[in-house]
Amino acid sequence: MPDALFAPSAPRLSPDAPAGRIEIRAASKPGYDALLTPAALAFVADLERRFGWRRRYLLEKRVERQVRLDAGEKPAFNPACGYARHEEWTVEPQPADLRDRRVEITGPVERKMIINALNSGAQVFMADFEDSNAPTWANLMDGQVNLRDAIRRTIAHTDPVTGKHYALNHKVAVLMVRPRGWHLEEKHVLIDGRPVSAALFDFGLYFFHNAHELLARGSGPYFYLPKIEGRAEARLWNDIFLHAQDCLGLEPGTIKATVLIESILAAFEMDEILYELRCHSAGLNCGRWDYIFSFIKKFRNDPDAMLPDRGAVTMDKGFLNAYSRLAVKTCHRRGAPAIGGMAAYIPVKDDPVANDRAFAQVRADKEREARNGHDGTWVAHPALVPVARAVFDDLMRTPNQIHATCHDVRVTAEDLLAVPQGPRTEAGLRQNVAVGIGYIEAWLRGQGCVPLFNLMEDAATAEISRAQVWQWLRHGATLDDGRTVDHALVERIIEEELAAWIGRVGEVALAHSRHEEAARLFSNLVFQHRFAEFLTLPAYDQLMAAGA
Repeated sequence: MPDALFAPSAPRLSPDAPAGRIEIRAASKPGYDALLTPAALAFVADLERRFGWRRRYLLEKRVERQVRLDAGEKPAFNPACGYARHEEWTVEPQPADLRDRRVEITGPVERKMIINALNSGAQVFMADFEDSNAPTWANLMDGQVNLRDAIRRTIAHTDPVTGKHYALNHKVAVLMVRPRGWHLEEKHVLIDGRPVSAALFDFGLYFFHNAHELLARGSGPYFYLPKIEGRAEARLWNDIFLHAQDCLGLEPGTIKATVLIESILAAFEMDEILYELRCHSAGLNCGRWDYIFSFIKKFRNDPDAMLPDRGAVTMDKGFLNAYSRLAVKTCHRRGAPAIGGMAAYIPVKDDPVANDRAFAQVRADKEREARNGHDGTWVAHPALVPVARAVFDDLMRTPNQIHATCHDVRVTAEDLLAVPQGPRTEAGLRQNVAVGIGYIEAWLRGQGCVPLFNLMEDAATAEISRAQVWQWLRHGATLDDGRTVDHALVERIIEEELAAWIGRVGEVALAHSRHEEAARLFSNLVFQHRFAEFLTLPAYDQLMAAGA
């Protein structure tokens, strides 16, 4: 294994190293003990002891890379990658239940949402421990309980307000699970005195309890891998998969995983990422919202990388269009599926005109993806499943389009860095502030997936909102009306949007809201000189301080 992937002085624990301590710093509830068994915790601890140091080392390499980007370095394709980039090879064949993924629905691991998503008519449901889940201990552990029950088809829910009963249909979507990213820790669980990697905790607990059951039911342990920035991080996941399968007596390749290409750096290493995971790969996905955030974050010091209003940064323009087409070409060359991005629109129940407009935008977006060669797409609401499915049924008559090799597609490094043009307006600035405050407030209350202004927002869109305000402030962006985005303007808009939120909440709910706290955190993020890598890091500290 190349030395560049490892820290020379990194500790290498042997299998017979002392067991150390496993400490749970959270309250238990009925059902948790069945998951936090000594065997399951030992499995998670083994993953952390074997692979945690590599995770930490790779996070250090991210910091070093950012220093170079801040100094003006631009990403480029690596001509030294040899076989992975230039020779002909393919990933292992896809399991039968992952060959048709034309519509995938995503959502948090809340009980009713899981049932509705599995019943939605989508081919796949991605159950999310990451961007649409606020990581309170109750959310995490209830989510694991809910997924265990869903796999065994014992899951049910009765709404305490309406009395409506929810249960699984006979035919349900294939389940995939997204653990949290490498940058996050699970501070409720200490292994040898150190917080466990959130990714290893989410993956390990789910895999240990459900892998054999999934296989017995004709499916398998399938995952989405978020926030990966390059081949070394993909290799780490692959080594974890090999070890985990060996521990449970499963064949290599039993696990299948789709990598979200939601970092601008990962877009330059898509061949390499697929190669590292070729035994376990279930293709790539265009994680568009985090990708926009990544573009702002990685090029934060470059005034020429300033983006227009968030609403003008669409998938048919600039770097987004380029990376979508390159993802399809790369995947299909390697025999892997390429899944399109999220449609964040939700039904507008009280405005038929706005509802029709939203659905038309979804159709147009999905038609572009299908025509570009994507093998499936994402939606955030069950009502959009029929819309997306109709488009792919019409334009993709086979289970997928992997046979479409896209030989004529040419995407250069310059294409992947092309900044889309568009307006910068006060309305765009206000939208960022309003979404940022509204989302962070809900997140601090333990809700990670929030309908705001007729869109389903998660941490990725909140990241765009606060990052873009920081970017415009940092470089003194000029709005279309000639004003400069400065501290006074942003501070006034934050005050006004906070007041608007308080007015919308009303006096009864205001006592339980956390809008003022959210506005303070948003202000800290946009006004501080040093760019915060992820808003969920300081927000998680606030969750922990509140005992969540």
